[in-house]
Order: sequence, then structure tokens, then C-alpha cells
Amino acid sequence: MSGTMIAPDGRPRCHWCAIGPDMLAYHDREWGFPVGDDRLLFEKFCLEGFQSGLSWRTILTKRENFRAAFHGFDIARVAAMTDADIGRLLQNEGIIRNRAKIAAAINNAKRAQDLIGEVGSLAAYVWRFEPAAENLPPPQTITTSPESIALSKDLKKRGWAFVGPTTVFAMMQALGLVNDHAHGCVTRDAVAAARAGFRLPALSRVEKSP
Repeated sequence: MSGTMIAPDGRPRCHWCAIGPDMLAYHDREWGFPVGDDRLLFEKFCLEGFQSGLSWRTILTKRENFRAAFHGFDIARVAAMTDADIGRLLQNEGIIRNRAKIAAAINNAKRAQDLIGEVGSLAAYVWRFEPAAENLPPPQTITTSPESIALSKDLKKRGWAFVGPTTVFAMMQALGLVNDHAHGCVTRDAVAAARAGFRLPALSRVEKSP
């Protein structure tokens, strides 16, 4: 469990964000706040995949480069990328030049399109796996959960890549499905309030039909 540290403004934050101002800003403004926008959800899927085996700060410092390389993570535009694009991106020093991860981003965009066609939105699918808050252990004590395992298994069955249970749990933390801010962290209550006011994305009528 990470506990808290006192940030430069004199208020407690999760200890991990003490690495630098970029991490502090990410912690305060983004990590854990609920996301219902498909483009932002897809961006998180991709960046968490690229993070595999690396640090999040490495990804965060390259984030704008990733956005430029992958058309702002527009799902349709990424799905239309080709082998020639993979070759081009392997020469791009501003991103993580890993062929398997680049190919996975393109593949996952196509699989995201399939999901959107099935249930109406990527958000509607992902939020079905939100765990009950009362069933969660203390913050930052686990790296997987039954829900992340179930989501990972279902995504893999659908053909997604780089979506192991640990990667998926990190995504769930980032997207607000899990409020993993430490107790005492000033952002924990802000995230809880944002979740309370968040309207869950609706499934399509086709998905709801018997």
C-alpha cells in the first residue's frame, strides 16, 4: 500500500505521484476520474498496453507523441492503419518502437469497432465490469481483481491483445472503475464525487433484447 505524502501545496496525495510534476498533475486531474468517452477509453487501452514492462512515467512523457502517431486515438482511423504504417511508426523515436505493441493497437481498434457495433459503445461494454466498491480491498493493495480477470478473459476471447489481468486492472484504476487513491489522499474524495455524478453509458437496445 503506497500511503500518502505531502505535496508541494501542503496537502496529502498518493505517494507514487511524488516522482515529478507531470505525475502529480496526472494524479490530480485524471487518474481515477470516470471516463465515458470511447476515444479516451481506447487511448487508455493502448497506452496501458504500451506500458507493459515499462513505467507509466515513460508513457506519460511520450503521450503527445503517441497521440500524434495514432491520429488522436480515433478508433476508425487507427483501425484503418496498415503494415506500411507499422513500418513508419517503428522509425518514430517519439513513441515505444515495439512492433507487437503497435500492431496490437491497430488490431484492438478493429476489435473495438466490433464491440461498438455489438453494444453501442466501448464505454457501455467496459463499465459492465465495474466492481462493487464495498467488495474492494484497501487501496493499492492488489494488482488484479476478479473483475479485471473476467474483463481480460472476455477481451482475449474477442481477439484483443496486450490485455492481461494486470494491464486491465491498471486501466480500470485509471478510468475510474476502481477508486484506488489512498485513504487520506485529497483526490480520493474528488474521484468519489465524480463517480457519484457519472452516468453509466447505456447498452444498445440490441444488447438488452432477450
